[in-house]
Amino acid sequence: MTDAPIRVLVADDHAIVRTGIRHVLESEPGFSVVAEASTGAEALELASSLRPDVAVLDISMPGDSGLRVAAELRQRSPETHVLMLSMHDNTEYVLESLRAGAHGYLLKDTAATELRDAIRAVRRGESFFSPPIASRLSAVLRGDSGESAAGALGQLTPRERQVLAGIAQGQTNREIAVHLGIGHRTVESHRESLMRKLGVRTVAGLTRLALEAGLVGP
Repeated sequence: MTDAPIRVLVADDHAIVRTGIRHVLESEPGFSVVAEASTGAEALELASSLRPDVAVLDISMPGDSGLRVAAELRQRSPETHVLMLSMHDNTEYVLESLRAGAHGYLLKDTAATELRDAIRAVRRGESFFSPPIASRLSAVLRGDSGESAAGALGQLTPRERQVLAGIAQGQTNREIAVHLGIGHRTVESHRESLMRKLGVRTVAGLTRLALEAGLVGP
């Protein structure tokens, strides 16, 4: 008797990504893409009604993020296992995904075979992470997160590091603007750039990175 295919929901705001994932999965027996969603709200509605085995969620979508959808699915459809798909390999995003209830975290540049293996694993209730993500998690468990944080901050401009230090010290955007002698909107732009580059969405996450890297004192 042949096992039933794994029923998959794919949620990503880019149609070409959804099409690519569908092609990767349905080109091999054992998978069935039962629905596609372009927003978090749509993904949550479809998952709640269709109860797929696995929901592949883009971490950044219009409206509700993949993190919010994952957390909601724990309540609405606990039998649906979640695999986060992201272009960010930042530790903070990974940890937030796990706290939201995701079983795995895969980078968007992953190979087709790895995507299929990840979906099979999370369907069984196992965890699955892209190799770079697994390495970052191992560093956190070993207590080496400071080194990872310093590496993440290495991609920032000097001005972005100054803005990050201000945020970590609890300053408002206006206070940072006055201190650095730049406009309020410029600070907001730097703040958005920081979150995008570091893959961190919260002030707490930015502060933690700054502390771990020694950018500011505790």
